[in-house]
Amino acid sequence: MTDPTRRQFLVRTAAGLAALHGNILNATNVFAGENPAPMAIARWSGNPAGMTNDRIDEAAGKLARRAVEAAGGMKRFVKPGETVWVKPNICWDRTPEQAANTNPRVVAEIVGMCLEAGAKTVKVGDHTASPAQRTYVTSGIGPAVEKAGGKLVYVDASRFKTMAINGASLKEIPIYPEILECDAIINVAILKDHCDSKLTMCMKNLMGIVNNRQRFHQDIPGCLADIGLFMRPRIRLHVLDGVRILKAHGPTGGKLEDVVVKMALAAGTDSVAIDAWGAELAGFKPADIGSIVKGQERGLGKMDYRSLAPKEVAVS
Repeated sequence: MTDPTRRQFLVRTAAGLAALHGNILNATNVFAGENPAPMAIARWSGNPAGMTNDRIDEAAGKLARRAVEAAGGMKRFVKPGETVWVKPNICWDRTPEQAANTNPRVVAEIVGMCLEAGAKTVKVGDHTASPAQRTYVTSGIGPAVEKAGGKLVYVDASRFKTMAINGASLKEIPIYPEILECDAIINVAILKDHCDSKLTMCMKNLMGIVNNRQRFHQDIPGCLADIGLFMRPRIRLHVLDGVRILKAHGPTGGKLEDVVVKMALAAGTDSVAIDAWGAELAGFKPADIGSIVKGQERGLGKMDYRSLAPKEVAVS
């Protein structure tokens, strides 16, 4: 075969580059979605009064799916072949009805959607306060995750490694390395009362990846902003479960009279904005929550979540 002419070479090269460019664009579009919303809110369209606990939990799964779909779909956040860490709140030995942990059907739905998007492995774990062997079962999250095809991870306290955070308030902290070794992290928090930070939401949920939590209590808002900034490149999606809200005696709860059924859920990429929405759902002004204020000050996100024009969907 004779060597191609210069013109033939240029034509072939241009065609190859165009094809490569098209593949890159296609891959990007699959990952990012077309004009994806930075935040989506799903609300139950019916009256939750009189709903059984089983019905509430079934609806919780639907809310999670619809919110993620409205935010661009799980393929926006998870690529085929990736290992994903789903980080719920599984901290306490409480049932779903007591609203101290993330709703198990929400967690299971997120796991299922990750696998549908092509994830190779979906790990689920939390650094619990009560023994994990109990909390994973009592919360309902363990059985729900296994049924959905996820892999439960029992966090080993001996494996934490001190890592440089280099934040304004938090310079270093022990973090569970297996979480950082995953390709993607999905933060799935519950909205509830907290005795120290007023509320637990997406930013506060990241305390479950660290050891030596006492360090945070010297400056909870500042430390939460610092760990949020450190983790931001690694977290693809935040989900806030407002299906049942623990309104008092948090974070442990235990009394059913402290729980209010709200039947709402938000998902998106801005933890500050989602927490601001959660604060309003719980009856607070976002500016009343120190972590939200500090998160915005540090450039972690926007307190004015309405400026993001979140998509709202009704679910029935």
